Amino acid sequence: MSATHPKLRALTGTTPDYNFAFLDEITKREIRRSLLKAVAIPGYQVPFGSREMPIARGWGTGGLQITLSLVGPDDTVKVIDQGSDAALNAANIRRLVTRTAPQVRTTTETGTASIIQSRHRIPEESLRADQLLVLQVPQPEPLRYVEPLETVTREMHAAGDYASIWVSIYEDIVRDGEASQSTGYPVFVNDRYVMSPSPIPRFDVPKLHRAPYLTLIGAGRESRVYAVPPHTTVMPLAFEDHPFRIEDFTGKHCARCGSTDTYLDEIVLGNGRFIYTCSDTAFCKQRQTMPQNVQPR
Repeated sequence: MSATHPKLRALTGTTPDYNFAFLDEITKREIRRSLLKAVAIPGYQVPFGSREMPIARGWGTGGLQITLSLVGPDDTVKVIDQGSDAALNAANIRRLVTRTAPQVRTTTETGTASIIQSRHRIPEESLRADQLLVLQVPQPEPLRYVEPLETVTREMHAAGDYASIWVSIYEDIVRDGEASQSTGYPVFVNDRYVMSPSPIPRFDVPKLHRAPYLTLIGAGRESRVYAVPPHTTVMPLAFEDHPFRIEDFTGKHCARCGSTDTYLDEIVLGNGRFIYTCSDTAFCKQRQTMPQNVQPR
């Protein structure tokens, strides 16, 4: 019998094209249970049943599943990709949210968002305690570069055996003068677990330390979620004689807003010329509208 038969339509009634926020309620409950465990054990990677999403794995499926499992009709969602609200990946995720949860508002303003989903950046504007930061991460295992076997890395985390990653950082310092990892720099969370803070630049790592907001990190391809609860210690791995350093933008400024204290992207103009602009486009636009903003020469 065809699904369009009048008797079947009478029995099933009118149903929406999608469940609210795309995911079914059973999936949402499973993800929320995994997130509760992740919040209870900061930095610990909690496995979950990652679902197939209408975007390719590796393009934010983990973060998107967290957002869709937590979003409600009263929420306002902001999605950014490497600091930009207009990036293709951010626009597509935002479009999926609006199509499957039309009651949910979307915004490009950090201050008005209740849920901020981000790839590779933490907003420049300081987040409040009532805001939720969701980070996308392609590889959640910080030990993967020193140990390829998942079974072994699980045992290393359980035993707190992080000697190999300390040796890796030491070898970088001997060879290059400093630790060479520029994104996803490993951090020690709550004095217990070594964690990958997603591929954020070093510039953003200190923002996680004792932050007033909750950070949830999802890896859809690896089926892992983990969290940094509010006011949790997050310390980058570093030696006393070689302290952790962020990117140095001394002598550089944003060509649009004049900022000298934000993370800057280098834009090549051609003929050997280039300029710097703020990676966080929303923050840059906000500063441009400030009356006291002065463009440095």
